[in-house]
Amino acid sequence: IRQLRKRGKNNRALLVKDAHKLTADFISELPFSLTRAQQRVIDEIFSDLGRKTAMQRLLQGDVGSGKTIIAALAALATLRAGHQVALMAPTELLAEQHLQTLSKWLSPLNINISLLTGKLPAAQKRNILGAMSNGETQLVIGTHALFQDDTRFLHLGLIIVDEQHRFGVHQRLALREKGRHGKYTPHQLIMTATPIPRTLAMTAYADLDTSIIDELPPGRQPVETAVMPDAKRHEIIQAVQKACLDGRQVYWVCTLIEESEALQCQAAEVTAGTLSEALDGLNVGLIHGRMKSTEKESVMEDFRAGDTDVLVATTVIEVGVDVPNASLMIIENAERLGLAQLHQLRGRVGRGSTASACVLMYQGKLSANGRARLSAMRETSDGFEIARRDLELRGPGELLGTRQTGLLQLRIADLSRDADLLEQVPSLAVEIEAESPNMVPLLLRRWAGDVMSYGDV
Repeated sequence: IRQLRKRGKNNRALLVKDAHKLTADFISELPFSLTRAQQRVIDEIFSDLGRKTAMQRLLQGDVGSGKTIIAALAALATLRAGHQVALMAPTELLAEQHLQTLSKWLSPLNINISLLTGKLPAAQKRNILGAMSNGETQLVIGTHALFQDDTRFLHLGLIIVDEQHRFGVHQRLALREKGRHGKYTPHQLIMTATPIPRTLAMTAYADLDTSIIDELPPGRQPVETAVMPDAKRHEIIQAVQKACLDGRQVYWVCTLIEESEALQCQAAEVTAGTLSEALDGLNVGLIHGRMKSTEKESVMEDFRAGDTDVLVATTVIEVGVDVPNASLMIIENAERLGLAQLHQLRGRVGRGSTASACVLMYQGKLSANGRARLSAMRETSDGFEIARRDLELRGPGELLGTRQTGLLQLRIADLSRDADLLEQVPSLAVEIEAESPNMVPLLLRRWAGDVMSYGDV
């Protein structure tokens, strides 16, 4: 990865000079003040954007720490410097949420924003692709449709990748290549709300500079977490009713062990029907992955506006949904989800000023692993501690989605067991490069095979 990083340092970038000046008016108009951590991260990003080499920066921030405003500021500086920006999100729902938030902030500044997803009608997609290739669209937000063969940019200056762990390394590199024009490579800002344990960051993300937002905005409430068996469903429904009658809103998340999206959606539909009967007089909404984008957006708008009391959802709401009045979340079959996913879901509540709670429901007898996961959720809300425990329980390949990339197939090391040894690895790598540079290609070939070629997507 040091070799890949060295190669990346040769990538020339489009300069964004005086980024602080380019965004000062926008910051002064914000209805809130940036936290010290946000200000520090902005300084690091703006410093990168003003250099001749392409930024490769990982932005870590726990759920609700305010990464979106950082993305908006980086985008605005780049746009005002005369370059295009692409923001890639893992789901259509999150892409639409980003469109809504960024449009609210940036459209009044006469910035032309488009949404590009795989489900767009052909004619509409053609129009957007044309506007991207001639520079008319300045900011394009989309899913993996952004790096299909038919997408072209006129002068892409910055790529923002949200929820990096949902994309393979290859996809991230493919988007960078997509934006390459002549000798210039776009800057890249990789964002994740899934904190990465330090040992993993030192290995899988060692080609990136890292920024961490390590404080939450003022007023955010801690979320109290309870673990309850499915047998107590009746009591939980009563708690839901009370919360709604007190003027609060509730998420009810349905998960299934089956990978089949159809079965997950079916389970959500059945649950929504059951809750509608049990919660007489309350409005129960339903959202799942098989609904059309317009339907999903309409359901979310009703929930945001307070017209829906209880939103029954599949894990499609895991990231990016922001409804401050929602203060209770029920997660069914919580024992079947990984810690990172549970932490993401829980982060949908506690976004307002009211005390919030999350109930993890489980079925049958818990396995030792399931008990360990749910206990971790109850004991801590620190994303980095949760990531560390997730690494212990699941291992790095599954945690990062890197198994398919071939990058992290460590032959001997165990990232949890050997954390203290890993601390020594970077300095040893430097030593070998300095004292025995001819050994480097041999060592790479011996231990990593053809892994270097993945930097040449």
